[in-house]
Amino acid sequence: MSISDAQRPDDPLVWVNGAFSRLTGYPLDEVLGRNCRFLQGADTDPIAVARVRVALDEDRAVATVLRNYRRDGTPFWNQMVISPVVDGSGRITHHIGIQADVTDRVDGDRVRDLEIELVDEVTARLGLLAHISDELAVHLDYDAAVDALGDLAIPSLASWGFVAITDDRGRFSRVHLVAGDPRNRDVVEALAGEDLSWLVRAPKVVEALHSSPGFVAAPYAIDTMGLPDRTTPAQLELLRRLGLGQAMIVPLRARDRVLGVLTLVAADGFSAEVVVTAAHLGRRAGLALDNVRLFLAERTAALTLQHSLLPEIPHLPDLDVASAYVPSGRHAEVGGDWFDVLPLPDGTIGLAVGDVVGHDLRAAAAMGQLRSLLRSYAWEGSAPGEVLARADELVRGLDIADVATCTYLRWRSVDGGAEVSYARAGHPPPLLRLAGGEVRLLDAGLSTPIGLGGPGGAQASVDVPSGSTLVLYTDGLVERRDRGLREGIAALVAELAALPDDADSTTVKDRLVNAFVGTHPEDDVCLLVVRSEPPTS
Repeated sequence: MSISDAQRPDDPLVWVNGAFSRLTGYPLDEVLGRNCRFLQGADTDPIAVARVRVALDEDRAVATVLRNYRRDGTPFWNQMVISPVVDGSGRITHHIGIQADVTDRVDGDRVRDLEIELVDEVTARLGLLAHISDELAVHLDYDAAVDALGDLAIPSLASWGFVAITDDRGRFSRVHLVAGDPRNRDVVEALAGEDLSWLVRAPKVVEALHSSPGFVAAPYAIDTMGLPDRTTPAQLELLRRLGLGQAMIVPLRARDRVLGVLTLVAADGFSAEVVVTAAHLGRRAGLALDNVRLFLAERTAALTLQHSLLPEIPHLPDLDVASAYVPSGRHAEVGGDWFDVLPLPDGTIGLAVGDVVGHDLRAAAAMGQLRSLLRSYAWEGSAPGEVLARADELVRGLDIADVATCTYLRWRSVDGGAEVSYARAGHPPPLLRLAGGEVRLLDAGLSTPIGLGGPGGAQASVDVPSGSTLVLYTDGLVERRDRGLREGIAALVAELAALPDDADSTTVKDRLVNAFVGTHPEDDVCLLVVRSEPPTS
Protein backbone atom coordinates (compact mmCIF):
# COMPACT_ATOMS: atom_id res chain seq x y z
CA MET A 1 0.00 0.00 0.00
CA SER A 2 1.03 3.57 -0.64
CA ILE A 3 -0.29 7.07 -0.01
CA SER A 4 0.59 10.07 -2.16
CA ASP A 5 -0.08 13.78 -1.57
CA ALA A 6 -2.44 15.04 -4.27
CA GLN A 7 -1.98 18.64 -3.12
CA ARG A 8 1.78 18.72 -3.83
CA PRO A 9 3.34 18.96 -7.29
CA ASP A 10 3.72 15.62 -9.08
CA ASP A 11 1.66 13.76 -6.45
CA PRO A 12 4.68 12.43 -4.45
CA LEU A 13 4.54 9.40 -2.15
CA VAL A 14 4.35 10.28 1.54
CA TRP A 15 3.93 6.78 2.99
CA VAL A 16 4.40 3.16 1.99
CA ASN A 17 4.11 0.03 4.08
CA GLY A 18 6.69 -2.70 4.49
CA ALA A 19 5.02 -4.89 1.88
CA PHE A 20 5.63 -2.18 -0.73
CA SER A 21 9.36 -2.23 -0.01
CA ARG A 22 9.43 -6.03 -0.10
CA LEU A 23 7.57 -6.09 -3.43
CA THR A 24 9.65 -3.42 -5.17
CA GLY A 25 12.99 -3.71 -3.37
CA TYR A 26 13.08 0.06 -2.72
CA PRO A 27 13.84 1.15 0.85
CA LEU A 28 11.71 3.88 2.42
CA ASP A 29 14.28 6.67 2.05
CA GLU A 30 14.45 6.11 -1.74
CA VAL A 31 10.66 6.23 -2.14
CA LEU A 32 9.25 9.14 -0.16
CA GLY A 33 8.95 12.39 -2.08
CA ARG A 34 8.97 10.69 -5.50
CA ASN A 35 6.14 9.97 -7.90
CA CYS A 36 5.59 6.22 -8.20
CA ARG A 37 6.42 6.27 -11.90
CA PHE A 38 9.95 5.22 -10.87
CA LEU A 39 8.54 1.68 -11.03
CA GLN A 40 8.00 2.01 -14.79
CA GLY A 41 10.48 0.76 -17.36
CA ALA A 42 11.07 0.06 -21.00
CA ASP A 43 8.17 -2.41 -21.42
CA THR A 44 5.60 -0.53 -19.36
CA ASP A 45 2.53 -0.01 -21.54
CA PRO A 46 2.24 3.77 -22.18
CA ILE A 47 -1.44 3.43 -23.10
CA ALA A 48 -2.24 1.86 -19.72
CA VAL A 49 -0.19 4.58 -17.99
CA ALA A 50 -2.14 7.24 -19.89
CA ARG A 51 -5.43 5.70 -18.76
CA VAL A 52 -4.26 5.93 -15.15
CA ARG A 53 -3.23 9.54 -15.63
CA VAL A 54 -6.58 10.48 -17.18
CA ALA A 55 -8.50 8.80 -14.36
CA LEU A 56 -6.50 10.68 -11.73
CA ASP A 57 -6.96 13.96 -13.60
CA GLU A 58 -10.72 13.29 -13.62
CA ASP A 59 -10.71 12.57 -9.87
CA ARG A 60 -11.90 8.98 -10.12
CA ALA A 61 -10.62 5.59 -9.04
CA VAL A 62 -8.75 3.41 -11.50
CA ALA A 63 -7.68 -0.24 -11.64
CA THR A 64 -5.18 -1.74 -14.08
CA VAL A 65 -2.21 -4.08 -14.53
CA LEU A 66 1.18 -2.60 -15.41
CA ARG A 67 4.56 -4.15 -16.16
CA ASN A 68 6.77 -2.57 -13.45
CA TYR A 69 10.37 -3.03 -12.38
CA ARG A 70 11.96 -3.67 -9.04
CA ARG A 71 15.02 -1.83 -7.76
CA ASP A 72 17.27 -4.60 -9.08
CA GLY A 73 15.73 -4.33 -12.55
CA THR A 74 13.65 -7.49 -12.51
CA PRO A 75 10.18 -7.02 -14.03
CA PHE A 76 6.88 -8.00 -12.43
CA TRP A 77 3.22 -7.57 -13.29
CA ASN A 78 1.70 -5.09 -10.86
CA GLN A 79 -2.06 -5.24 -10.24
CA MET A 80 -2.88 -1.79 -8.89
CA VAL A 81 -5.92 0.11 -7.71
CA ILE A 82 -5.61 3.85 -7.05
CA SER A 83 -8.43 5.67 -5.26
CA PRO A 84 -8.82 9.37 -4.36
CA VAL A 85 -9.37 10.52 -0.76
CA VAL A 86 -11.55 13.59 -0.21
CA ASP A 87 -11.94 15.88 2.79
CA GLY A 88 -15.16 17.30 4.20
CA SER A 89 -15.36 19.96 1.50
CA GLY A 90 -15.03 17.42 -1.32
CA ARG A 91 -11.42 18.34 -2.16
CA ILE A 92 -9.09 15.49 -3.08
CA THR A 93 -6.19 15.48 -0.62
CA HIS A 94 -4.43 12.15 -1.26
CA HIS A 95 -4.38 9.02 -3.37
CA ILE A 96 -4.30 5.55 -1.89
CA GLY A 97 -2.62 2.87 -3.95
CA ILE A 98 -2.87 -0.91 -3.54
CA GLN A 99 -0.36 -3.04 -5.43
CA ALA A 100 -0.07 -6.81 -5.82
CA ASP A 101 2.38 -9.01 -7.71
CA VAL A 102 0.27 -11.02 -10.19
CA THR A 103 3.14 -12.18 -12.39
CA ASP A 104 2.17 -15.84 -12.00
CA ARG A 105 -1.32 -15.09 -13.35
CA VAL A 106 -0.36 -13.01 -16.34
CA ASP A 107 0.52 -14.47 -19.69
CA GLY A 108 2.59 -11.96 -21.62
CA ASP A 109 0.55 -12.49 -24.78
CA ARG A 110 -2.72 -11.64 -22.97
CA VAL A 111 -1.74 -8.67 -20.84
CA ARG A 112 -4.38 -6.29 -22.08
CA ASP A 113 -7.11 -8.95 -21.77
CA LEU A 114 -6.26 -9.50 -18.11
CA GLU A 115 -6.42 -5.89 -16.95
CA ILE A 116 -8.30 -5.94 -13.73
CA GLU A 117 -11.98 -5.14 -14.09
CA LEU A 118 -12.73 -5.70 -10.41
CA VAL A 119 -13.69 -2.10 -9.67
CA ASP A 120 -16.04 -1.91 -12.64
CA GLU A 121 -17.57 -5.32 -11.87
CA VAL A 122 -18.21 -4.49 -8.23
CA THR A 123 -19.63 -1.11 -9.15
CA ALA A 124 -21.95 -2.68 -11.71
CA ARG A 125 -23.08 -5.34 -9.22
CA LEU A 126 -23.78 -2.82 -6.47
CA GLY A 127 -25.53 -0.56 -8.96
CA LEU A 128 -27.83 -3.37 -10.09
CA LEU A 129 -28.63 -4.38 -6.50
CA ALA A 130 -29.31 -0.79 -5.47
CA HIS A 131 -31.48 -0.17 -8.55
CA ILE A 132 -33.58 -3.27 -7.87
CA SER A 133 -33.95 -2.41 -4.18
CA ASP A 134 -34.99 1.16 -4.98
CA GLU A 135 -37.46 -0.01 -7.60
CA LEU A 136 -39.10 -2.53 -5.28
CA ALA A 137 -39.37 0.08 -2.53
CA VAL A 138 -41.60 2.38 -4.60
CA HIS A 139 -44.22 -0.26 -5.38
CA LEU A 140 -47.44 -0.23 -3.37
CA ASP A 141 -48.66 -3.43 -5.02
CA TYR A 142 -47.03 -6.73 -4.12
CA ASP A 143 -47.59 -8.43 -7.49
CA ALA A 144 -46.17 -5.39 -9.28
CA ALA A 145 -43.07 -5.56 -7.06
CA VAL A 146 -42.61 -9.25 -7.89
CA ASP A 147 -42.88 -8.51 -11.60
CA ALA A 148 -40.43 -5.60 -11.27
CA LEU A 149 -37.85 -7.91 -9.69
CA GLY A 150 -38.02 -10.28 -12.64
CA ASP A 151 -38.08 -7.52 -15.25
CA LEU A 152 -34.93 -5.90 -13.82
CA ALA A 153 -32.86 -8.86 -12.66
CA ILE A 154 -33.34 -11.54 -15.29
CA PRO A 155 -32.22 -9.61 -18.41
CA SER A 156 -29.07 -8.54 -16.54
CA LEU A 157 -28.13 -12.02 -15.35
CA ALA A 158 -29.57 -14.71 -17.64
CA SER A 159 -31.00 -15.73 -20.99
CA TRP A 160 -34.42 -16.10 -19.39
CA GLY A 161 -35.97 -17.03 -16.08
CA PHE A 162 -38.85 -16.53 -13.73
CA VAL A 163 -39.79 -15.33 -10.26
CA ALA A 164 -42.11 -17.64 -8.32
CA ILE A 165 -43.64 -16.42 -5.04
CA THR A 166 -45.38 -18.51 -2.39
CA ASP A 167 -48.30 -17.55 -0.14
CA ASP A 168 -48.51 -18.02 3.63
CA ARG A 169 -49.35 -21.69 3.13
CA GLY A 170 -46.32 -22.34 0.95
CA ARG A 171 -48.24 -22.60 -2.33
CA PHE A 172 -47.07 -20.68 -5.39
CA SER A 173 -49.33 -17.68 -5.80
CA ARG A 174 -47.55 -15.89 -8.65
CA VAL A 175 -45.10 -16.91 -11.38
CA HIS A 176 -43.63 -14.23 -13.65
CA LEU A 177 -41.56 -15.33 -16.66
CA VAL A 178 -39.12 -12.94 -18.33
CA ALA A 179 -36.98 -13.22 -21.46
CA GLY A 180 -33.50 -11.77 -21.36
CA ASP A 181 -33.74 -10.90 -25.06
CA PRO A 182 -36.81 -8.78 -25.93
CA ARG A 183 -37.07 -10.68 -29.23
CA ASN A 184 -38.08 -13.77 -27.23
CA ARG A 185 -40.93 -12.04 -25.45
CA ASP A 186 -43.56 -13.87 -27.49
CA VAL A 187 -41.92 -17.21 -26.63
CA VAL A 188 -42.06 -16.38 -22.90
CA GLU A 189 -45.67 -15.30 -23.18
CA ALA A 190 -46.52 -18.59 -24.90
CA LEU A 191 -44.72 -20.55 -22.17
CA ALA A 192 -46.51 -18.54 -19.47
CA GLY A 193 -49.80 -19.65 -21.02
CA GLU A 194 -48.87 -23.30 -20.49
CA ASP A 195 -49.21 -25.30 -17.27
CA LEU A 196 -46.17 -24.29 -15.20
CA SER A 197 -46.69 -26.60 -12.23
CA TRP A 198 -43.76 -28.79 -13.33
CA LEU A 199 -41.44 -25.81 -13.05
CA VAL A 200 -42.23 -24.99 -9.45
CA ARG A 201 -42.29 -28.66 -8.39
CA ALA A 202 -38.73 -29.26 -9.58
CA PRO A 203 -36.42 -30.78 -6.88
CA LYS A 204 -34.03 -27.81 -7.08
CA VAL A 205 -36.92 -25.39 -6.46
CA VAL A 206 -38.09 -27.39 -3.45
CA GLU A 207 -34.51 -27.46 -2.14
CA ALA A 208 -34.19 -23.68 -2.41
CA LEU A 209 -37.56 -23.08 -0.72
CA HIS A 210 -36.52 -25.18 2.29
CA SER A 211 -32.90 -24.07 2.37
CA SER A 212 -31.13 -22.78 5.48
CA PRO A 213 -29.90 -19.18 5.78
CA GLY A 214 -26.38 -20.19 4.75
CA PHE A 215 -27.50 -21.73 1.43
CA VAL A 216 -25.77 -20.35 -1.68
CA ALA A 217 -27.23 -21.11 -5.11
CA ALA A 218 -24.85 -22.88 -7.48
CA PRO A 219 -25.22 -23.34 -11.26
CA TYR A 220 -26.12 -26.79 -12.50
CA ALA A 221 -26.50 -28.33 -15.93
CA ILE A 222 -30.12 -28.71 -17.04
CA ASP A 223 -31.16 -32.33 -17.55
CA THR A 224 -32.16 -31.95 -21.18
CA MET A 225 -32.43 -35.73 -21.61
CA GLY A 226 -35.10 -35.95 -18.90
CA LEU A 227 -37.13 -32.92 -20.02
CA PRO A 228 -39.38 -34.86 -22.45
CA ASP A 229 -40.65 -36.93 -19.52
CA ARG A 230 -41.65 -33.80 -17.55
CA THR A 231 -43.00 -31.53 -20.28
CA THR A 232 -45.47 -31.54 -23.14
CA PRO A 233 -44.12 -31.32 -26.69
CA ALA A 234 -45.28 -27.68 -26.88
CA GLN A 235 -43.51 -26.79 -23.63
CA LEU A 236 -40.33 -28.55 -24.68
CA GLU A 237 -40.25 -26.69 -27.99
CA LEU A 238 -40.66 -23.34 -26.23
CA LEU A 239 -37.92 -24.16 -23.73
CA ARG A 240 -35.52 -25.11 -26.49
CA ARG A 241 -36.26 -21.87 -28.31
CA LEU A 242 -35.44 -19.89 -25.14
CA GLY A 243 -32.22 -21.81 -24.60
CA LEU A 244 -31.13 -24.55 -22.23
CA GLY A 245 -27.72 -24.76 -20.63
CA GLN A 246 -27.22 -24.00 -16.96
CA ALA A 247 -29.75 -22.93 -14.33
CA MET A 248 -29.59 -21.42 -10.85
CA ILE A 249 -32.41 -21.44 -8.29
CA VAL A 250 -31.90 -18.49 -5.94
CA PRO A 251 -34.01 -18.41 -2.76
CA LEU A 252 -35.62 -15.06 -2.00
CA ARG A 253 -34.97 -15.00 1.72
CA ALA A 254 -36.84 -12.62 4.02
CA ARG A 255 -36.55 -12.23 7.77
CA ASP A 256 -38.00 -15.54 8.90
CA ARG A 257 -38.70 -17.55 5.75
CA VAL A 258 -38.11 -17.95 2.03
CA LEU A 259 -40.73 -16.01 0.07
CA GLY A 260 -40.06 -17.74 -3.25
CA VAL A 261 -37.35 -18.31 -5.82
CA LEU A 262 -35.62 -16.45 -8.61
CA THR A 263 -34.82 -18.99 -11.32
CA LEU A 264 -32.13 -18.03 -13.84
CA VAL A 265 -31.33 -19.93 -17.04
CA ALA A 266 -28.22 -19.19 -19.12
CA ALA A 267 -27.81 -20.93 -22.45
CA ASP A 268 -24.02 -20.39 -22.35
CA GLY A 269 -23.50 -20.85 -18.61
CA PHE A 270 -22.95 -18.37 -15.79
CA SER A 271 -19.86 -16.35 -15.01
CA ALA A 272 -18.50 -16.25 -11.47
CA GLU A 273 -19.61 -12.61 -11.19
CA VAL A 274 -23.22 -13.52 -12.00
CA VAL A 275 -23.19 -16.26 -9.36
CA VAL A 276 -21.98 -13.78 -6.72
CA THR A 277 -24.48 -11.12 -7.80
CA ALA A 278 -27.36 -13.62 -7.72
CA ALA A 279 -26.46 -14.65 -4.17
CA HIS A 280 -26.50 -11.03 -2.99
CA LEU A 281 -29.68 -10.35 -4.93
CA GLY A 282 -31.55 -13.23 -3.31
CA ARG A 283 -31.02 -11.78 0.14
CA ARG A 284 -31.61 -8.15 -0.77
CA ALA A 285 -34.62 -8.71 -3.02
CA GLY A 286 -36.24 -11.10 -0.53
CA LEU A 287 -35.98 -8.49 2.21
CA ALA A 288 -37.27 -5.76 -0.11
CA LEU A 289 -40.29 -7.85 -1.13
CA ASP A 290 -40.98 -8.64 2.50
CA ASN A 291 -40.86 -4.92 3.28
CA VAL A 292 -43.48 -4.32 0.59
CA ARG A 293 -45.61 -7.12 2.04
CA LEU A 294 -45.34 -5.77 5.58
CA PHE A 295 -46.06 -2.22 4.43
CA LEU A 296 -49.17 -3.36 2.59
CA ALA A 297 -50.36 -5.30 5.64
CA GLU A 298 -49.87 -2.22 7.84
CA ARG A 299 -51.48 -0.02 5.22
CA THR A 300 -54.55 -2.28 5.02
CA ALA A 301 -54.88 -2.26 8.80
CA ALA A 302 -54.34 1.49 8.88
CA LEU A 303 -56.94 2.15 6.21
CA THR A 304 -59.46 -0.05 7.99
CA LEU A 305 -58.85 1.76 11.27
CA GLN A 306 -58.83 5.22 9.72
CA HIS A 307 -62.05 4.68 7.78
CA SER A 308 -63.77 3.23 10.84
CA LEU A 309 -62.87 6.32 12.86
CA LEU A 310 -63.94 8.97 10.36
CA PRO A 311 -67.69 9.59 10.60
CA GLU A 312 -70.39 9.52 8.00
CA ILE A 313 -71.86 12.99 7.69
CA PRO A 314 -75.53 12.89 8.73
CA HIS A 315 -78.29 14.68 6.84
CA LEU A 316 -78.81 18.14 8.36
CA PRO A 317 -81.86 20.07 7.09
CA ASP A 318 -80.42 23.60 7.29
CA LEU A 319 -76.78 22.80 6.51
CA ASP A 320 -74.80 21.79 3.41
CA VAL A 321 -71.73 19.87 4.65
CA ALA A 322 -68.77 18.34 2.81
CA SER A 323 -65.54 16.87 4.11
CA ALA A 324 -62.18 15.59 2.86
CA TYR A 325 -59.43 13.51 4.42
CA VAL A 326 -56.19 13.25 2.41
CA PRO A 327 -53.40 11.16 3.99
CA SER A 328 -49.77 12.14 3.81
CA GLY A 329 -47.93 10.72 0.81
CA ARG A 330 -45.04 9.62 3.07
CA HIS A 331 -46.96 7.36 5.43
CA ALA A 332 -49.35 4.42 5.52
CA GLU A 333 -52.46 6.54 4.86
CA VAL A 334 -53.14 6.90 8.57
CA GLY A 335 -52.60 9.61 11.12
CA GLY A 336 -54.12 11.71 13.85
CA ASP A 337 -56.22 14.15 11.78
CA TRP A 338 -59.99 13.90 12.13
CA PHE A 339 -63.29 15.74 11.77
CA ASP A 340 -66.70 15.24 13.34
CA VAL A 341 -70.26 16.37 12.69
CA LEU A 342 -72.54 15.57 15.63
CA PRO A 343 -76.27 16.36 15.90
CA LEU A 344 -76.87 17.06 19.63
CA PRO A 345 -79.98 16.36 21.73
CA ASP A 346 -80.93 20.05 22.06
CA GLY A 347 -81.04 20.53 18.28
CA THR A 348 -77.63 22.17 17.94
CA ILE A 349 -74.81 20.75 15.83
CA GLY A 350 -71.33 19.98 17.13
CA LEU A 351 -68.52 20.51 14.61
CA ALA A 352 -64.91 19.51 15.26
CA VAL A 353 -61.59 19.26 13.45
CA GLY A 354 -58.47 18.04 15.25
CA ASP A 355 -54.93 16.82 14.83
CA VAL A 356 -53.09 14.39 17.12
CA VAL A 357 -49.32 14.54 16.71
CA GLY A 358 -48.02 11.55 14.76
CA HIS A 359 -48.49 9.57 11.54
CA ASP A 360 -48.95 6.01 12.68
CA LEU A 361 -51.42 3.57 14.19
CA ARG A 362 -50.73 4.94 17.67
CA ALA A 363 -51.74 8.45 16.54
CA ALA A 364 -54.88 7.07 14.88
CA ALA A 365 -55.81 5.12 18.01
CA ALA A 366 -55.26 8.21 20.19
CA MET A 367 -57.35 10.21 17.73
CA GLY A 368 -60.21 7.72 18.11
CA GLN A 369 -60.09 7.99 21.89
CA LEU A 370 -59.96 11.79 21.83
CA ARG A 371 -62.83 12.00 19.37
CA SER A 372 -64.92 9.79 21.65
CA LEU A 373 -64.15 12.05 24.63
CA LEU A 374 -65.18 15.15 22.72
CA ARG A 375 -68.38 13.47 21.59
CA SER A 376 -69.25 12.53 25.16
CA TYR A 377 -68.72 16.02 26.55
CA ALA A 378 -70.46 17.61 23.59
CA TRP A 379 -73.45 15.29 24.01
CA GLU A 380 -73.82 16.50 27.59
CA GLY A 381 -74.40 20.00 26.24
CA SER A 382 -71.16 21.49 27.54
CA ALA A 383 -69.95 24.77 26.05
CA PRO A 384 -67.05 24.53 23.55
CA GLY A 385 -64.45 25.88 25.97
CA GLU A 386 -65.52 23.43 28.65
CA VAL A 387 -65.51 20.51 26.19
CA LEU A 388 -61.86 21.14 25.29
CA ALA A 389 -60.82 21.82 28.90
CA ARG A 390 -62.36 18.56 30.15
CA ALA A 391 -60.82 16.63 27.26
CA ASP A 392 -57.40 18.08 28.12
CA GLU A 393 -57.77 17.03 31.75
CA LEU A 394 -58.65 13.44 30.89
CA VAL A 395 -56.03 13.12 28.14
CA ARG A 396 -53.32 14.10 30.60
CA GLY A 397 -54.74 11.94 33.37
CA LEU A 398 -54.99 8.79 31.23
CA ASP A 399 -51.98 9.53 29.00
CA ILE A 400 -54.12 9.04 25.88
CA ALA A 401 -52.08 11.18 23.51
CA ASP A 402 -48.95 13.29 23.54
CA VAL A 403 -50.27 16.54 22.09
CA ALA A 404 -53.33 17.38 20.01
CA THR A 405 -54.85 20.52 18.58
CA CYS A 406 -58.57 20.90 18.06
CA THR A 407 -61.31 23.34 17.14
CA TYR A 408 -64.81 22.64 18.46
CA LEU A 409 -67.87 24.66 17.42
CA ARG A 410 -71.46 24.53 18.55
CA TRP A 411 -73.85 25.57 15.76
CA ARG A 412 -77.35 26.78 16.61
CA SER A 413 -79.59 27.56 13.64
CA VAL A 414 -81.71 30.70 13.98
CA ASP A 415 -83.79 32.76 11.60
CA GLY A 416 -81.47 34.31 9.08
CA GLY A 417 -78.50 32.09 9.80
CA ALA A 418 -76.89 30.66 12.91
CA GLU A 419 -75.29 31.49 16.23
CA VAL A 420 -71.93 29.75 16.58
CA SER A 421 -69.82 29.45 19.72
CA TYR A 422 -66.35 28.03 19.37
CA ALA A 423 -63.08 27.23 21.12
CA ARG A 424 -59.62 26.44 19.80
CA ALA A 425 -56.98 24.35 21.55
CA GLY A 426 -53.87 25.48 19.68
CA HIS A 427 -55.60 24.94 16.34
CA PRO A 428 -55.51 27.18 13.22
CA PRO A 429 -58.51 29.54 13.08
CA PRO A 430 -61.63 28.54 11.13
CA LEU A 431 -62.57 30.79 8.22
CA LEU A 432 -66.03 32.31 7.69
CA ARG A 433 -66.87 33.47 4.18
CA LEU A 434 -69.79 35.87 3.95
CA ALA A 435 -71.88 36.55 0.89
CA GLY A 436 -70.01 39.04 -1.27
CA GLY A 437 -66.58 37.48 -0.66
CA GLU A 438 -65.52 38.86 2.73
CA VAL A 439 -63.60 36.25 4.74
CA ARG A 440 -63.24 36.48 8.53
CA LEU A 441 -60.75 34.59 10.68
CA LEU A 442 -62.35 33.11 13.78
CA ASP A 443 -59.14 33.61 15.76
CA ALA A 444 -60.54 34.12 19.27
CA GLY A 445 -61.32 31.48 21.92
CA LEU A 446 -57.70 30.22 21.94
CA SER A 447 -56.09 28.01 24.59
CA THR A 448 -53.05 25.73 24.63
CA PRO A 449 -53.14 22.38 22.78
CA ILE A 450 -54.76 19.42 24.47
CA GLY A 451 -52.26 17.50 26.57
CA LEU A 452 -50.23 20.53 27.69
CA GLY A 453 -52.40 21.45 30.66
CA GLY A 454 -53.22 25.05 29.83
CA PRO A 455 -55.90 27.13 31.63
CA GLY A 456 -58.61 26.08 29.11
CA GLY A 457 -62.18 27.28 29.03
CA ALA A 458 -61.64 30.12 26.54
CA GLN A 459 -64.31 30.47 23.88
CA ALA A 460 -65.91 33.03 21.58
CA SER A 461 -69.06 33.38 19.49
CA VAL A 462 -70.00 34.70 16.06
CA ASP A 463 -73.18 35.23 14.06
CA VAL A 464 -73.27 33.36 10.76
CA PRO A 465 -75.65 34.89 8.19
CA SER A 466 -77.55 32.61 5.83
CA GLY A 467 -75.53 31.90 2.68
CA SER A 468 -72.22 31.98 4.55
CA THR A 469 -69.60 29.23 4.36
CA LEU A 470 -67.56 28.00 7.32
CA VAL A 471 -64.23 26.24 6.66
CA LEU A 472 -62.44 24.14 9.31
CA TYR A 473 -59.10 22.50 8.49
CA THR A 474 -55.89 21.03 9.86
CA ASP A 475 -52.51 22.66 9.30
CA GLY A 476 -51.57 20.16 6.59
CA LEU A 477 -53.83 22.06 4.19
CA VAL A 478 -51.94 25.35 4.43
CA GLU A 479 -48.48 24.65 5.89
CA ARG A 480 -45.56 23.04 4.10
CA ARG A 481 -41.78 23.29 3.95
CA ASP A 482 -41.76 26.21 1.53
CA ARG A 483 -44.68 28.07 3.10
CA GLY A 484 -45.35 28.97 6.74
CA LEU A 485 -48.68 28.72 8.51
CA ARG A 486 -49.51 32.43 8.27
CA GLU A 487 -48.70 32.60 4.57
CA GLY A 488 -50.77 29.47 3.99
CA ILE A 489 -53.78 30.87 5.83
CA ALA A 490 -53.51 34.11 3.83
CA ALA A 491 -53.51 32.09 0.60
CA LEU A 492 -56.52 30.10 1.82
CA VAL A 493 -58.38 33.34 2.59
CA ALA A 494 -57.68 34.62 -0.92
CA GLU A 495 -58.82 31.36 -2.54
CA LEU A 496 -62.00 31.29 -0.48
CA ALA A 497 -62.81 34.92 -1.24
CA ALA A 498 -62.53 34.27 -4.98
CA LEU A 499 -65.24 31.62 -4.95
CA PRO A 500 -68.73 32.48 -6.22
CA ASP A 501 -71.41 33.14 -3.62
CA ASP A 502 -73.55 30.24 -4.81
CA ALA A 503 -70.76 27.61 -4.53
CA ASP A 504 -72.04 24.66 -2.49
CA SER A 505 -69.94 22.91 0.14
CA THR A 506 -68.74 20.17 -2.21
CA THR A 507 -67.57 22.73 -4.77
CA VAL A 508 -65.72 24.68 -2.08
CA LYS A 509 -64.13 21.50 -0.71
CA ASP A 510 -62.97 20.32 -4.14
CA ARG A 511 -61.63 23.75 -5.05
CA LEU A 512 -59.56 24.02 -1.87
CA VAL A 513 -58.21 20.47 -2.10
CA ASN A 514 -57.19 20.99 -5.73
CA ALA A 515 -55.53 24.31 -4.93
CA PHE A 516 -53.67 23.32 -1.76
CA VAL A 517 -53.08 19.56 -1.79
CA GLY A 518 -50.53 18.10 -4.20
CA THR A 519 -50.14 14.53 -5.39
CA HIS A 520 -47.78 13.74 -2.48
CA PRO A 521 -48.86 15.89 0.50
CA GLU A 522 -46.24 16.37 3.20
CA ASP A 523 -48.80 16.08 6.00
CA ASP A 524 -52.26 14.66 6.55
CA VAL A 525 -55.05 17.03 5.52
CA CYS A 526 -58.50 17.23 7.06
CA LEU A 527 -61.10 19.68 5.72
CA LEU A 528 -64.69 20.34 6.80
CA VAL A 529 -66.88 22.80 4.85
CA VAL A 530 -70.25 23.90 6.26
CA ARG A 531 -72.60 26.17 4.35
CA SER A 532 -75.58 27.81 6.02
CA GLU A 533 -78.68 27.36 3.90
CA PRO A 534 -82.01 29.10 4.39
CA PRO A 535 -84.61 26.71 5.90
CA THR A 536 -86.81 24.96 3.38
CA SER A 537 -90.50 25.91 3.46
